[in-house]
Formats: sequence, structure tokens, C-alpha cells
Amino acid sequence: MNLLFYVISVLVIMADQVSKGLVRSHMLVGETFPFWNDYLTFTHYENSGAAFSSFQGYGRYFVIIAVGFVAAILYYRRKGEIKGRLMETAAAFLAGGAIGNAIDRFLFHKVTDFLVFGKSGGILNLADVAINLGMLLLVAHWIVSHFRQRKPYQL
Repeated sequence: MNLLFYVISVLVIMADQVSKGLVRSHMLVGETFPFWNDYLTFTHYENSGAAFSSFQGYGRYFVIIAVGFVAAILYYRRKGEIKGRLMETAAAFLAGGAIGNAIDRFLFHKVTDFLVFGKSGGILNLADVAINLGMLLLVAHWIVSHFRQRKPYQL
């Protein structure tokens, strides 16, 4: 059994939950703290919806989606369709991020967000960052797989 998936998933969940706990205990909702020039700001926000603050008030229903998503990842891992370090790592970041946000939705009926990068206006948490990283790694896997399966050009 490959432990890489479980180690990364647990580390993502722990980092996400600890960071959200620190934000909830040390910052008021709406409070902003500049951290790294104009590149990163901490702003405490509570999102009761989904991505981009859509579906406000319905966030708890996304726990069901997260459970289904993680179950699908575990199913495909067990079936042997998620293999290799890159895929294992991508799946771990996706699962850890989904579980991290599902914990918030289950316990608090909202997700604590606090990371604002640049002037984008978007606000994230470490679970969201992990999900984005997982998607980037998945795309990288697809690109690498495409070039490995491609036949060399012949003159």
C-alpha cells in the first residue's frame, strides 16, 4: 500500500484546520492583516456557500459532494487507476482539500477563508490552495502522459 497519498492528505487536512483555527481565534470576521507587501493579505471571511461565494447558505450540502468526491478517489485508487507519484500526489491534494473544507462545513456550516493573493479580490484557504495544486498536478500528469504515449516523429 502506498502511504504517500495518506501522508499528504493528512498533512493538508492538518495544515488547513490549524490555519483556520488560528484565523478564527485571532482575527475578527472582516479584519485584514497585510502579510507580504501587496502579494499576500490575510482577511478573515466566513463563506456559507461554495466557490466565489456562490450558493450562500447551502454550503452544508457540499459536504455530501465532498464525501462522494473523496469516495470516488478512494475507489479509483483501489481499482488501480490512480497510480504513480504524480497522480497519487494530485489525488492526495484534492482529497485533503475536499475533506478540509467539508470539516468546516459540517462543524460550522461555513468555511473560513483568509488568503488574498494580490489585488484579485478572491479569498481562499489552505484547502482551496491544495485543491488548486491538485488540479495543476493532474494537468501536469495528463501532459506528461500525452508526450510519453506519443510516437516519435519520423522523417
